[in-house]
Amino acid sequence: VANGILKPGDQLPTVRALALELRVNFNTVARAYRLLDEERLISTQQGRGTYITEIPPPKVTERLRREALEGLTRRFVGEALRLGFPQTEIRQMVSEQLKSWKESQEVNEK
Repeated sequence: VANGILKPGDQLPTVRALALELRVNFNTVARAYRLLDEERLISTQQGRGTYITEIPPPKVTERLRREALEGLTRRFVGEALRLGFPQTEIRQMVSEQLKSWKESQEVNEK
């Protein structure tokens, strides 16, 4: 939802189907669906399925984007540290990647 892959009106898989696909416990998916429903990001219609709501509240979407970024960063930093990279080298790599990304965007805009 936060990154736009799922659009308003899209139907989600059933809890059971998603649990099987992700190879996680049924209760984990059920809890995630419940939390998304509480945030009004999804709506379950008895007998019809679960759907992405039409307009997710902007504050919720921004919070989800931020949480996604924090999760990615946490995993990246953790893995880099486990591989033995010092913090200074990790920072340098991130700076280089950001610079490279910016340069490629500027080239694509021309």
